Amino acid sequence: MNNELILGIDGDGSKVLVALADRSGRILRSSRGRGVRNEMLLQLFQPVRIVGWSKGASNLLLWAEEEMLGKTLDEIFPAQQGAANLLANELADARRMGKGGGEGWRFRKDGSKIWAVGETTPLFADGQGLVGFVKILRDRTTQRRTETALRERTRALEVLNRAGAVLSRENDLEKVVQVVTGAGVELIGAQFGAFFYNVVNSTGESYMLYSLAGVPPEAFSKFPMPRNTAVFAATFSGQGIVRSADITLDPRYGKNAPYAGMPEGHLPVRSYLAVPVVSRTGEVIGGLFFGHSDPDVFSEESEQGLTGLAGEAAVAIDNVRLFEAAQRELQERRRAEEALKELNAHLEDLVKQKTDELLRNADALRQAQKMEAVGQLTGGVAHDFNNLLQIIVGNLETLLRNLPSDAGRLRRAASQAMKGADRAAALTQRLLAFARRQPLNPIPLDANSLIRGMSELLYRTLGEIYQIEIVLAGGLWKTEADPNELESALLNLAINARDAMAEGGKLTIETFNAHLDEAYSANHAEVIPGQYVAISVSDTGSGMDAETISRAFEPFFTTKEQGKGTGLGLSQVCGFVKQSKGHVNIYSELVEGTTVKIYLPRLLSEVIDEENPEDLPLPEAAVGEIILVVEDDPDVLLYSAESLKELGYRVLEAKDGPSALHLLKDNLPVDLVFTDVVLPGGMSGADVVAKAREVQPFVKALFTTGYSRNAIVHHGRLDKGVDLLQKPFSLGDLAIRVRDVLDRKNQKK
Repeated sequence: MNNELILGIDGDGSKVLVALADRSGRILRSSRGRGVRNEMLLQLFQPVRIVGWSKGASNLLLWAEEEMLGKTLDEIFPAQQGAANLLANELADARRMGKGGGEGWRFRKDGSKIWAVGETTPLFADGQGLVGFVKILRDRTTQRRTETALRERTRALEVLNRAGAVLSRENDLEKVVQVVTGAGVELIGAQFGAFFYNVVNSTGESYMLYSLAGVPPEAFSKFPMPRNTAVFAATFSGQGIVRSADITLDPRYGKNAPYAGMPEGHLPVRSYLAVPVVSRTGEVIGGLFFGHSDPDVFSEESEQGLTGLAGEAAVAIDNVRLFEAAQRELQERRRAEEALKELNAHLEDLVKQKTDELLRNADALRQAQKMEAVGQLTGGVAHDFNNLLQIIVGNLETLLRNLPSDAGRLRRAASQAMKGADRAAALTQRLLAFARRQPLNPIPLDANSLIRGMSELLYRTLGEIYQIEIVLAGGLWKTEADPNELESALLNLAINARDAMAEGGKLTIETFNAHLDEAYSANHAEVIPGQYVAISVSDTGSGMDAETISRAFEPFFTTKEQGKGTGLGLSQVCGFVKQSKGHVNIYSELVEGTTVKIYLPRLLSEVIDEENPEDLPLPEAAVGEIILVVEDDPDVLLYSAESLKELGYRVLEAKDGPSALHLLKDNLPVDLVFTDVVLPGGMSGADVVAKAREVQPFVKALFTTGYSRNAIVHHGRLDKGVDLLQKPFSLGDLAIRVRDVLDRKNQKK
């Protein structure tokens, strides 16, 4: 019981010798001598230990003889496969069948491994049974690696051929990239792969995930698209293949916020391989990206295989694009053919439709030309007419202020004359509004607030037999318009509605947000598609027939009795709305009533300054304030100068631009230039103000005019920062505007 079986390597290292020895190491019986009679020795003297180690064994496995004597061979077998069991199985097979063995990776002293084929043969003593084993170990590493490479090459060719067969017949882009991605994962043994289509956003940082293989879509769905980081840039720009044994150690990795690497929850990636997919035109279509959680998985062979696959993918994608382009061309051709058939089938209808459209456009052109002619005629007389009215109104106002209270007849006469002058001024203003020549001063406003402020005036204007309902929309958009002109337009519509409801009725004013689309614009030449603030004024009156509706906005057209209307109310409304870039339309039926809808463009800015003016005494001059009045009409000049003097200002008078500049150079600094817009001598009021500010940079300006087309009014609006007092004006109007300009500008200064 003091003996044991011991393994050794014999000869040049190609054979392993097993012998029976005692505990001191003395050989009792070797594999070449006569065997020990007891067959149970193998079981009794376990474990099998090495008693000899040849030079050949040292060359093959790198352990010296003194390092291996007395040890087992467990160290050369893979531990994860059960080294002791592998050796025991070989011995058991040899004992049972006369020969045992196996092949696989065997480890050397330095940690490297060889592919070895082992053969174990039992040793029997003459007539005494089993006494030991001989183990032969042969190195087949080169052969194994060659066979593995051939099998891998064959497998790779099968994968590429299988993918190529699908790609050659597939015309669906999504399927093409999915096949390519799946083939890439199978080809190089990646855990997952993805194809990113090369779509770049405005910041150059966005790519679209087009396919995924090896993992479910949920693995990437919670992460944003990859950005143009340093790691990805080489692939998406087509610089070449990127292969990394451990991407987390790459100097380009982790340089981009906010993650500085892969975000939390992302699939672990150590081995990384990316290949650009380049079109035949040189365009980088996208990139194939593959990963594995273990390092150093991908090799040069992986690169070579993916290079071929990327080439096939590029050709397939180009072919799909060509196919899709051809399909689109065929579809366009079919649509064109269908359209041509449709055109031929309905040619007569189309000709009629186009003819009607041309006739409508011709009517619209004639109407526009008529409006332009009337506008030019109106503007031509407005300046002189308003100057005459200024003289009449100014002097009548002076008479009314200075006539004694007991001069009843004279005061009544002056009052009647003033009413006539006011009506004439209103008529002139309506003509200018109709012709779109009035100088508007639009401001941001809330139509709901404006209508609420008019409610009391509307009730007084219509009277007790009329019911008024005001429906104001919540969340109404803001618009930009001249509030005075909008109030005047709504008042005109209310008066027209009252006249249409002789026996009483109901007036409804409603606001709402509206969108006029392209289809509506196509049928209304002046309408620009977009968002509008709408104000609807409806009555329950007699209504209008189609012919009356078609002429309702014409100047001087009226259905009222002679002497009860000028025919300018709706014209004024139409002119104001269109000058404000809006739209107006009439809906009416006989007996049922009429609805007029005003559409004003939506204002994107939400800042609204609401003012609540109060009745205050006429403001007067501060001490020493000087005003230069420039006016070519001597009577208007006289009235303006006398009125300003009455308010306490020092006044300088000039009849034209050169005279005004002469006065500015030879007198004390002037606080305000109050000038007509239209002046003789080649200088407009705007020119005078500009030259005045060269002499006195801080001088203020207030313009006045009966009609101004281009000097300070452009596109129907006052130039920014320009103050205008429309003729004819009263002493109160003059006092308030002059004081407002002086005080407001002084505060800014």
